[in-house]
Amino acid sequence: MITSSFAVFAILAVSAANALAVNESNLGRRHLVDSKKLRSQIKLEALLEHAKVLQGFAFATPERNRLIGSVAHNQTVQYIHDTLTHLGDHYDVTLQPFSVIAHTGGNYSLTIDGAPTNASLFEYSPNGSITELLVPVANLGCEAGDYSDAVVGKVALISRGDCMFGEKSKMARAAGATGAIIHNNVEGEISSGTLGPPSSPAATDYVPTVGVSLAAGTAWRQAIEGGATITANIVVEGSVFEERSTNNVVAETKGGNHSDVVFFGAHSDSVSAGPGINDNGSGSIALLEIAKRLIRFDVNNAVRFAWWSAEEQGLLGSEHWVTTASQEELEKIRLYLNFDMIASPNYALNAYDGDGSTFGIAGPPGSAETEKLFHEYFASVGLNSTAAEFSGRSDYGPFLDVGIACGGLDTGAEKLKTEEEVQLFGGEAGVAYDVNYHGAGDTIDNLAQDAFEYNAKAIAHAVAVYGASFKILPPKGPVQTVARRNIDAGRKVWKGDWLIA
Repeated sequence: MITSSFAVFAILAVSAANALAVNESNLGRRHLVDSKKLRSQIKLEALLEHAKVLQGFAFATPERNRLIGSVAHNQTVQYIHDTLTHLGDHYDVTLQPFSVIAHTGGNYSLTIDGAPTNASLFEYSPNGSITELLVPVANLGCEAGDYSDAVVGKVALISRGDCMFGEKSKMARAAGATGAIIHNNVEGEISSGTLGPPSSPAATDYVPTVGVSLAAGTAWRQAIEGGATITANIVVEGSVFEERSTNNVVAETKGGNHSDVVFFGAHSDSVSAGPGINDNGSGSIALLEIAKRLIRFDVNNAVRFAWWSAEEQGLLGSEHWVTTASQEELEKIRLYLNFDMIASPNYALNAYDGDGSTFGIAGPPGSAETEKLFHEYFASVGLNSTAAEFSGRSDYGPFLDVGIACGGLDTGAEKLKTEEEVQLFGGEAGVAYDVNYHGAGDTIDNLAQDAFEYNAKAIAHAVAVYGASFKILPPKGPVQTVARRNIDAGRKVWKGDWLIA
C-alpha cells in the first residue's frame, strides 16, 4: 500500500477524483457497451483536466518530474487509484507494490582529443572521470571474445546492435575497460538510452558509458584502423542511485467473463528530466477517463486496465506483473493493448504493426486483427494512420514475450517525421515527432490536443469492440511458461532504442 507519509497527497487526490467522478445516481439502466456511445463520452476537456492534475503534482516539487518513487509519482498513483475506487462498485482495484533502483542526477561530458563532442549519457551510468585511448571493439560487443586485451585500462568503442546496452557496458568492464562509448548503427544520435538498473544501489556493474552518433563512431573507428591514436575523456558526476518503492495500479470490471479478459495498459511514470505529460501522462489519462465512462455500460468480456510503474527504468512494472502472474492468470488474457505517447506535437497516428507487413515482425495470433481494427477505425472517421514497429519498446514487450496477442497506438517519440507522413498528418518533416521527448518541455502546452482526442476515442472504440465480443479474433495461441523469462539474459526480442542496442 502507499505509505502514510503521503496522506496529505491522498487528500488532494481524493478531492480531484471526486471532482471528476461520474454521478452514479444518473447512470440508470445499463446496456451492452457500444463504440459510438462510449466514444461520445470522451471529451478533450476532461482529458486536459487530468493532465493539469498530473502536471500540478510534478510542478509542486523542486524536481518537476514524476519519476518513480518521487512525491509526484506517488501522488499520480494515488490519484489513479482513488479516481477508480470512488466510481463505486464497478471495478476490483488493486495496488501491486515492488521496488526498483532509481537513477537521478548525472552531469556528463565527452571530449575527443581535447575537443568537446556531442554525446548522451546512458541512464544508470556510474560516476567517473576517465582519460584514456579509445580502442574499437570487434563485432557488436555482445560476446567476451569481441574484447581484445587492448581494451584493458582504455575506453571501449562499441557499435550498437543485437544485445542490451547494459550488456555491452558489463562486457567492457569485465574485459578491463575503464569506460565505454557506444555509437549508433543507424543515422543520428543515440538518445535516452538506459543500461538498466544495477544489481544494487552500490553495485559497480558498469563503466561510465555514453552514446554518440553513427557518423562520429565510424569516423573514429576508421581513423584508428588507419593508425591514428584518439584520446577520449569521459566525465560523469552527480549520479545518485537509490532503491525506491512503487506500485502498479490494476483495475478489472466487476462484470464480464473473467476467464477471457481484454487488457489495456499505459505507464504512469516519467523520466527525471520533466513532468512527462505526453510520455506517458497521455496514455494513462486516456485509460483513466475511459475507465470512468465505461461504468455506464455492461461488458461481455471483462476489461482490465493497468497503469504500470517504472517503465522508464526498463519496463519494470509490466515485467514484474507478467513474471509474478500465475500461468492460469496469463491464460486468461485474450489480448493486451498498450498506449504510450498518444499526443506528440508533430504526430503520426500509428498502430502497432501486428501483422508484420511493414516492419517484418508480427505478433501472436490476434495482433494482426487488432492492427486492422485501429486502421479501419481511423479510416471510418476520416483519419489516416500508419504502422509502428512492433519492437517491444514499451510495456507490451513482456506480454509479447509470453505469446500474448498485442496491439496499441502511439504518435512517435524522438525519431524524425518523414515527408510522406507530413502528407498524411501535417506537421513538419525532418523534425522529431516529439521534440520534448524525455525533456522538461513535455508539458500540457506541448500536447497535440487533436491527436490526444483522436487516440482516446480510438482506444474507447477498442474497449467497446472487445468488451462486447472477441469474434473478430482468431483462436488464441499458446502462452509460454513463466520460467522462460529473465530480463538480465539480454533477450534480443526487445529492440527499443532506449533499452537494447
